[in-house]
Amino acid sequence: MALAFGLDYAPASTVGMTFGACCSNVVFLEQLVRLEPGCTTLVTFAQFAFIAVEKFFSETRCFRKKRAVPLSRYIEMVAVFFTQSFLNNYVFNFDIPMPLHMIFKSASLLSNMALGIVILNRSYSFRKYSAVSLLTVGIIVCTMASAAPREQMADTRSSHLTFSLTQIIGIAILILALLLSSMMGILQEKVTADFGKHPGEMMFYIHALALPVFVMFTPQMWHSFKILAATPSSWITLGLPTGIGSLLANILTQHLCITSVCKLSTECTSLTVTLVLTLRKFVSLVISIFYFGNEFSFQHWIGTALVFIGTLLFLDAPPSSGQKDAKDKQAKVLLSKVEKQKSRDKLN
Repeated sequence: MALAFGLDYAPASTVGMTFGACCSNVVFLEQLVRLEPGCTTLVTFAQFAFIAVEKFFSETRCFRKKRAVPLSRYIEMVAVFFTQSFLNNYVFNFDIPMPLHMIFKSASLLSNMALGIVILNRSYSFRKYSAVSLLTVGIIVCTMASAAPREQMADTRSSHLTFSLTQIIGIAILILALLLSSMMGILQEKVTADFGKHPGEMMFYIHALALPVFVMFTPQMWHSFKILAATPSSWITLGLPTGIGSLLANILTQHLCITSVCKLSTECTSLTVTLVLTLRKFVSLVISIFYFGNEFSFQHWIGTALVFIGTLLFLDAPPSSGQKDAKDKQAKVLLSKVEKQKSRDKLN
């Protein structure tokens, strides 16, 4: 199975870093939300600030490096990226459990396809439509299983699922964040097509330009910081309050997660990257269920299975060695024709 997807060719250290950093990042986020449910804005700001500062020195070289993409193109991306990131963290204020949050984020293929059809006029194969149908059913099953309040879920005599207004708002926020995430991908695709690949520069500007927006949330973030700072200290956090230690760990693991995924994408095929990230999300889900004791019924497991099966079904199989050789041969022939044409132009 691993050979079929090319996983055996992925560097073990990079895969291990991806699993370790990304899974622990989710653990620290859930721990922070349990300590202070309203701290998500502070977490988002801290992540943005850390990445902006790090990329300021490593990518822009203190603005000595010339920008490759016009600032106006980044501004529209900032509006989408900030809103998406903010909503993804803020949704925990609306009685959305971490497992359901993970399952929704795993359904990005669904929103990608929807926006691809509407905005980019793309068409897809029957297999991909079938995969997205499984994803949709899986999300609906998980959402319905998470709908009832905890007290009602514990009452086996109750046969009706009810949504509170808070939960309805939370689910709407999850859907909006999912669509914005796909919109962000389309904007990145267009910028890359127009100006080439500049991932480091893009990361700096979409994070740095969003920082002033956090000014309006200063009182809320300061309140959350004081609550986290008042938590007991621990030897695990090197004497720091548990809340502050978890915040710093979340920031660091977020950076390591992004870095390892970017490195993985340069060393492996997109198929392998998607498979690794899908498995990583499943591991994070299992940790959230068993380590933090989140409620997860049989219906949740069915919905989760449908989501992950749909994700794997959506993936395109890697080309065979014969197909790859044929493509390489075609590329060489095309390159040879281009070089011959250039030689003729010089002679003329």
